[in-house]
Amino acid sequence: MSKVPSNYPQQPGKPSAASSVQPNKVARPGWLEIAVGLVVYLALGFGGVSQFRRLGLDPVVYGLILTSWTGVATLIAFAVAARLRIRSLSAFGVRRTSGRWLLIGIGVGLVAFVLKSLAILAWVQITGDSNNVQDVYGDGARGGLVSLVLSTVFIAVFSPFGEELLYRGIVTNALLRYGPFVGVVGSTVIFALMHGINNIFPAAVVAGLATAEVFRRSGSIWPGLVVHFVFNLPSFLLMVLFTSTG
Repeated sequence: MSKVPSNYPQQPGKPSAASSVQPNKVARPGWLEIAVGLVVYLALGFGGVSQFRRLGLDPVVYGLILTSWTGVATLIAFAVAARLRIRSLSAFGVRRTSGRWLLIGIGVGLVAFVLKSLAILAWVQITGDSNNVQDVYGDGARGGLVSLVLSTVFIAVFSPFGEELLYRGIVTNALLRYGPFVGVVGSTVIFALMHGINNIFPAAVVAGLATAEVFRRSGSIWPGLVVHFVFNLPSFLLMVLFTSTG
């Protein structure tokens, strides 16, 4: 892994002219933001799903709610954590990037999609667990054109946006102070565990490694969001196609 680029948020202990004027400003997120962000996400994410399950909703409505809920929960968790000490979104990687990095994001996303497929096949062969815990997302897409469009936007854009802000903008960002390995691998482990120990776990490992490394090198969440979009979209469309014709 190469050295962190110069456009990456400045590390503590290396004050700039701006930080010397405002010494109480935190240059980048830390353990406080990680802890608060993850706790809020767990409370909203898993707590919300358990409550929705009790309502006995129509499968399409229930599926649409679940496809959107990851995005809702991660965005709220990020917003709470980001307001604790840091007021600048750029400190969380919300900064402009180049067209070159967006193209790199597309390429990395395609490679990650292939690796994800292989990782899931290996997981099924080793564990025998072929149960797709995300089948419910397909239910939300089978209510007609509008529900298909909404589900696709939720899965491919909305949820990845929230996850990139929380897991890369906060978790990867904060852990990178301990070096590239801890930042990329450590945040990947957290990201994957949040998806549960199931056949989505290996896919989450691949996604976490790809997006965290792209974030580390680019210093922006946008290339990682492109990776996440390319990573999620084909899988969701294939799932809808196969469950509709099965």
